[in-house]
Amino acid sequence: MPGKIILGSIIPLNWMNIVNRVALITGISGQDGFYLTEFLSNKGYDVHGVVLLGQEANCHPQATIHHGDLSDGSNLGAILHSVQPHEVYNLGAQSHVRFSFDIPISTANVTGLGAIRMLESVREHQQQTGREVRFYQASSSEMFGRAEKSPQNEHTPFRPRSPYACAKAFAFWQTVNYREAYNLFACNGILFNHESPKRGEAFVTRKITRAATRIKLGLQERLQLGNLDAKRDWGFAGDYVEAMWLMLQHDQPDDFVIATGETHSVREFLHEVFSYLDLDWEEYVDIDPNLFRPSEIEVLCGDSSKASQSLGWKAGVSFSELARMMTDHDRQLAETEKRMLDAAQSTG
Repeated sequence: MPGKIILGSIIPLNWMNIVNRVALITGISGQDGFYLTEFLSNKGYDVHGVVLLGQEANCHPQATIHHGDLSDGSNLGAILHSVQPHEVYNLGAQSHVRFSFDIPISTANVTGLGAIRMLESVREHQQQTGREVRFYQASSSEMFGRAEKSPQNEHTPFRPRSPYACAKAFAFWQTVNYREAYNLFACNGILFNHESPKRGEAFVTRKITRAATRIKLGLQERLQLGNLDAKRDWGFAGDYVEAMWLMLQHDQPDDFVIATGETHSVREFLHEVFSYLDLDWEEYVDIDPNLFRPSEIEVLCGDSSKASQSLGWKAGVSFSELARMMTDHDRQLAETEKRMLDAAQSTG
């Protein structure tokens, strides 16, 4: 286990006795970055984040922001030396699966090579300073692809079916390689789909809750979607960031599947949201062939028993609770939008 370096040897630190911990999060402007910042801040961490210029507004106010780019990586080492983190959470990625087919090279650069740029920066920082730095890599259930076994666990072979999934698989194995080659405390969290009110509006769950609430208030007429039969294991992002942290508090670095163990189709999510609003989704949804992936994954379901046994982690928010949480949030947005529109029309 990495720690203080003396004459070329590594002496492990007493991790649990470290006070005033510092965390560095890449991709901090996304939903996971927001919830992880909140979680770590509540535990007394000093949280820093790496974002592209212009993304500062999406970050949690308790984070200190640094400008960096995983597709370049030229200043990642400088940021590490400035921040002196105890823990690094690499959440940064081009994370939209459908878009990855349109921008495969960019996806591979940010999502795949970005991870090794971060790993190499952490390795060099640890080697130069003798400070132990624990590394979390945000891996994805998409790596399993068309898996022959369900549910999927840490031993299920990867069969990625998108540029995004291929890039994540590359990042996964590089993380394992750095753990084994350089004794880096590096963990992969293989997270299944996790959603929240902070989810980007291009992702299907948020696209549904945003559209449904706008339809309810007469602000929108139709919703275009792709494959309604795709089944995913959906959990709450706020639950999943705790698992990220728990991995880095473990005695040994390891890889963990994080999931609810339940699958629900896009059609079921539609029904849950529209029914909650007393609407029939079939009256408002159109199928757009352009929204289908060139290669689809029909079913993903995770087995997180290892995380439960080793980390004491389990999902807390149910599928129905998640759908209603997101709908309630977006209904408030729609109500605000309608008030502003009505006020503008009344004064116009």
